[in-house]
Formats: sequence, structure tokens, C-alpha cells
Amino acid sequence: MDEVFYLNDLFDMYGELLTEKQRDYFRDYYFDNLSYGEIALKYDVSRNAIFKQLHITTDKLEEYESKLGLLKKKKKLLEIIEKVDDKKLKEELEKLV
Repeated sequence: MDEVFYLNDLFDMYGELLTEKQRDYFRDYYFDNLSYGEIALKYDVSRNAIFKQLHITTDKLEEYESKLGLLKKKKKLLEIIEKVDDKKLKEELEKLV
């Protein structure tokens, strides 16, 4: 389950870098909980095509994170923000993240 949350976070961070088809398949599988077969029927492709495309997509998301590290940086910033005592400053910082 942790991996699904991680992939969703990566998708939130880097989803716009994916193709429309990759975003659609990812949303259908991870957000709408559709099976490979259901997605394949929806787009009139094979189950294997969906499986491969989702594998490629998750690999891309992980590659983006390994190169850019934006999710890691965001989580670190949120940890730092949690330690801030000044309420107004904390709210302003949270808006930026």
C-alpha cells in the first residue's frame, strides 16, 4: 500500500511530464481501481499493452524523482515547516509547498 501512495505522490509531482495516454492509464488503474482487463476494454487495447504501459509509466515517474528529487525535497520542507512555531510564517510556507 505504501508503494501506491508513493506512486500517487510521484504522479502528483510529475504527471504532467507523462503522455496523455500514460496519465489516463495511470488514473484508471491507481485512482479508479480498474483492472488491466477493464482498462484494456475501455481503450480497445490488449491487457498486455496496459501492463507494459503502466510499467513504463511507473519507471518514468521513479526516474524523474531520482533525477530531480522534487518529492524528497517537498517532504523535507514539510518536516521543517512542522517545526516552525510562528503560525503566520508556517501558513505562508505551507502555501509555497
